[in-house]
Formats: sequence, C-alpha cells, structure tokens
Amino acid sequence: MKKLDYGDVHVGRNIFNSALPLMIAQFLMLLYNIVDRFYIGRIEGIGTVALGAVGFCFPVIQLITGVTNLFGLGGSPLFGMALGEKRPEKAGQIVNTAYRCLCLSAAAILVFGELLAPEILTLFGAEGEALRYGLPYLRIYLLGTLFVMVAGGLNPYITAQGFPRAGMVSVVIGGAANLILDPLFIFGLGLGVSGAAWATVLSQLLSVLYCLHFFAAPESLYKLRLIPRKGEAALRYAGDIAALGVVPFIMQATNSLVSIAANHELMIWGGSLYVSAMTIVMAVRSMMEVAANSIAQGAAPLISYNYGARDAGKIRSGIRIMTLANVGYTLIVWILLALFPAFFSGIFTSDETLNAITIPALHIYFFAFVFQALQFSGQNVFRAMNKRRQALFFSIFRKVILVVPLTLLLPHLWGLGSDGVFLAEPVSNFLGGTLCYVTMWRTISRELADWPEPQQA
Repeated sequence: MKKLDYGDVHVGRNIFNSALPLMIAQFLMLLYNIVDRFYIGRIEGIGTVALGAVGFCFPVIQLITGVTNLFGLGGSPLFGMALGEKRPEKAGQIVNTAYRCLCLSAAAILVFGELLAPEILTLFGAEGEALRYGLPYLRIYLLGTLFVMVAGGLNPYITAQGFPRAGMVSVVIGGAANLILDPLFIFGLGLGVSGAAWATVLSQLLSVLYCLHFFAAPESLYKLRLIPRKGEAALRYAGDIAALGVVPFIMQATNSLVSIAANHELMIWGGSLYVSAMTIVMAVRSMMEVAANSIAQGAAPLISYNYGARDAGKIRSGIRIMTLANVGYTLIVWILLALFPAFFSGIFTSDETLNAITIPALHIYFFAFVFQALQFSGQNVFRAMNKRRQALFFSIFRKVILVVPLTLLLPHLWGLGSDGVFLAEPVSNFLGGTLCYVTMWRTISRELADWPEPQQA
C-alpha cells in the first residue's frame, strides 16, 4: 500500500491524498448511524416514534465518540510530531499508550452504561414509547463500545504513518456490512429497532478486526502491545495525549450537551415530533460536515509533521489550501440545502407532518454553515500544532458559551418558540467560527515569523 511523505513539496496533493480516504472513511462511519435512522424511520407503524427514541440515545453515542477522539485525535498529532522529529521509539510508545487507554475506557463505558442505561435515557428526557424503543437500542449499541473505540481511535495513527487508504478500508468493511445487515435484521428477521443496533455492533467488529490486522502486518512500522514490554511504562504518554485530546473530547461531549438541551426545549415548545425533526436535522448535518471535517483532518498530519520538522512554508501552504477548500465546500452545501431541503428531509422520513416541520428547520439551522469551515480549520490547526489552551478554549466557547445558552434563551424571545432552538446553531457558527479562525491565524503567524521561508506547494 502506497505511503504518503508529508515532508515533500507537494502540499496540496498530500492534503488531497490524505483527505479523500478520510472523507470516504468518515462518511461510511457515519453510515452506521445514518443507515440506522433511514431504516428505523420506515418501520411500519412506529417509524416516526422510534426515530425520536433513537435520538435520545445520541448523547451517549456522541460521548463514546468523544472518548475515542480523546486518545485517537489527542495522540495522533504527538505521534506525527515524533515522526517529523525522527524519533520512532517515542512514536511507538505514544500509539501503544493510546491503544491501552482506548481499551480501558471502553470497558468502563460498557459496564457503567449497561448498569445505568434506563436512568441515562430518563435523564435525557425519554419517557413512554421513547424509553421503550430507545432502551434496547442503547443497551445493544453499548456492547460494541470496544469495537467502535479501538477502530476509530487507531485510524488517526494509521493516517499519520502515511497510510490513509488503509484507514479507509477498515471503515469501508464495516460500512458495507452495516448496509447489508440493517435491512436484514430490522425487516428480514423482524427485530425492529434492536436489529439496527445488532447490525451496527457486528459491523464495528469487522472494522476493528481489519484495523488490528493492519498493525500486525509488515507494512505497519509500529506493533500494538496491550501488555507493555519489560521496563516499559504502560501509560507513559497518557497525560500528554489526554491534555491535547481533551479538545476533540469536549467538542463531542458538548455536542452531547447541545443535544440534551435541544431535546429538552423542543419537548416543551413542540413535543416529540420536533425531537424527531431535530434527529433528521442532525443526521443531515452529520452527512454534510463529513467532507469539511475530512479536509481539516487530512491537513492535520501534514501540519503536525512539518511543525516537528520546523518547515513554516509547508505549514502556511497547508492552512491556506485547507481553508479555501473548506469555505468552497460549505458554501455549496448551504446553497443545496437552501434550494432542495425537501430532498434531504425525505431521505429519512416519508411522514408529511414530520417533513413539514423539518424543512423550515433545515433552512434555519444551515443558514450560516459556511462559517463552520472557519471553526473546523482553526480548531484543527490548533490541535495539529499542540496549541492546547487555544484549542480547548474555542471548543468550549462555541458550544458551551454560545450554543447551549442560545438554545435555552432564544425560544423565549420574539415569539421564536421551537425556531429559536434551530437558530442557535447559525448564530454560534458566525460568532465562534470567525473568532476561532482569526485568533488561529494571528497566533500561528507570530510563531512562524522567524522560521524558514515558505516553500511553494
């Protein structure tokens, strides 16, 4: 399998070659939940109610993703810097520390999640039929915690080694399996909502098996060891990984917080049907932000490597290319959603009443989506260059300081009601994205001022 060299002069090509497999991988990873929602929404008689019920499980799923990112996206920039510094022993210790942390935290989430699942869903606002359909889905999904965390957490280290296509293949395997197993389990075997969860668990198992196979293969430079070698500290770099990984963790954890706040307000102002509409809106957002996130994450290994190698020219080129690509993409997405909202809503439901709520919600929610490109770009540069304080601040600023208070406040102003819940996102995108990117560019420009002259991409 071809290996990328993040130190060569072809910055744009390297970003594209890294981002494209990531984009495919993230989109297929997204299919685990998107496909579930697609089929669940079409279960005869209970589809709309079941879709809302699964929506109450999203905060837990987002939290699992957050912990995965804590050790995956948290350690991979340090791993990339070690590679740029030509310190392979340090790189090996970082990836193995991350692997052990992923396994330990997955076990803890599984135990506590299974024990407290009813209380968790009740806390998030589920009751009645929502609890009836959401509880079995969550409990089964939790059984695959180890699979999704290890596969998702190790993928950034595969990419950082220069093998983004291998990371893509691991997700392609699971995504393809989920596409086949979902309708088979939900409709063919008559398992309904539970069948969607079982399909996801088995698909994630296939992904992690491939991922572990890659690290055991000859082309991988670093072998995984759950048990440390004699004299090796088991969790030597755990603190450094967690300190940087707290940023993507908080980004996901705050997504969970936003979901809880939004569901709470929508139950007050509109009821469970509006929670189902938000479930669709969030599904569309997940689909649409894959490419933007992949471009930013595809540039991150290149930025980390060249930060370790102290090549300012490639860093600046990488940031410019990443930003222009993201702004262009998010502008196209906004235009498509403005013109064809019914198409995107119709992917997940054929219920006319639900579509009537979802279509205007999509218009409001995605109004300032282009500013999300600035948030993705700025946040990933801070993380790639180990700027922990800035990355942490802006991950908290947009979600905790802006989105959650706006979600709770706007419905009470100017008669907005449920529209205020959807309006919180574009307002926070504009304020948070702009401030994050401007701060990032000024911070990086000052630091790189005395470094080598830029090299042409």
